[in-house]
Amino acid sequence: MKLFMAVFAGKAQGSAVFGKKDYQQLLVIQQMVRQFALPITIQGAETCRDADGLALSSRNGYLSDSERAEALYLSIALRKLGQNAQVFANSLQAHLPDLEDKAIEGLRKRGWQPDYLTVRRRSDLRAPQTGDALVILGAAKLGNTRLIDNLEI
Repeated sequence: MKLFMAVFAGKAQGSAVFGKKDYQQLLVIQQMVRQFALPITIQGAETCRDADGLALSSRNGYLSDSERAEALYLSIALRKLGQNAQVFANSLQAHLPDLEDKAIEGLRKRGWQPDYLTVRRRSDLRAPQTGDALVILGAAKLGNTRLIDNLEI
């Protein structure tokens, strides 16, 4: 809020771009702008990815060569969780806990320390209902580095 007040002071309208890589942060900022009726348009920018699909992040610089190669498995786990969620689209609520647990366990077996891998509704990050646009979110520690990523489906 303080940043917006400093940047947009005295302006009738404003626009700010936030990356979708930190999806939760983007939604919190969009909600704050709505809640306070700020004359600011918040735009979500797509996540930039390396050629192999790894989400670009300054945190990637903390990874060793072997961890960098392994880091790609977070996005692979999200894609697989998303595919499984689509298979069970008509009964997702019943299968979601098992699908998420399986995805988390898959990363643990590879040496990760997952915080979460989850399927949520894009609009508000609540538990999904049949027909909702979804986002698959993940955060996990690899070595000493905590990585985040997401996938909209």
